[in-house]
Amino acid sequence: MDGADPDRWSAVAADWSALWGGFAGPAWDAVVTATGIGPGTRVLDVGCGSGELLAHLGRLGAAPAGVDPAPGMVELARSRVPAADVRPGTFEHLPWPDGSFDVVTAFNALQFADDTLDALAECTRVARPGGHVAVANWAEGDRNDLSTLEAAVATAAGEAPLPDGDLRRPGGLERLLADAGLDDVTGGLVELPWEVPDDGTLVRGVLMGEDPATMAATAPTVLAAARPFRTATGGYRLDNAFRFAVGRAPA
Repeated sequence: MDGADPDRWSAVAADWSALWGGFAGPAWDAVVTATGIGPGTRVLDVGCGSGELLAHLGRLGAAPAGVDPAPGMVELARSRVPAADVRPGTFEHLPWPDGSFDVVTAFNALQFADDTLDALAECTRVARPGGHVAVANWAEGDRNDLSTLEAAVATAAGEAPLPDGDLRRPGGLERLLADAGLDDVTGGLVELPWEVPDDGTLVRGVLMGEDPATMAATAPTVLAAARPFRTATGGYRLDNAFRFAVGRAPA
């Protein structure tokens, strides 16, 4: 599902959590390692969604906080991690004082900001001097099997597949963080497989947010495009990748 409409995300919050909530786990681990998150680390996840990363951070002994513009996501995150400080808000207006966090993260969220440099300035504001800001999102389409399905759906609808944006290309996130004034910027690529057990789950995941009639009409297109990714057990495995970048807030 594309778009930044909070009401749309609220409407699909439960499905998102079930089908995609833990998908970025390997990228979480890469950022945890790069930033040194551990017991007592104060971490803010911007665009926290249904709170799976917050729960993961809690298990590591960190002190997690989250912010999301979708009320349905905020509600799920609060119920999943009662100890976390989860608030409604947007990238451009993070409701915490300056220097509140050791690490600020954003996974598959920065592209929804009205202005990415303004968003990173706000993330830097709430990070302590010398703290980390880390962002991650989908890599270029050629590295994502899911792009094959999305292109098939777009073509069937008479639309052109969406081109790769700068943040998906090699070096894009690193350049953006450097332009935002962050220091010691580094980046990486993480493989993220998506495995689903059956046809119905695949269609729900790919067409999330569509109305039932559209989903039923488009399901054959999705299944035909997914045939190369079918497993011996009748499910599907799609190999994908995220790019991530980490920088330090100026001291």
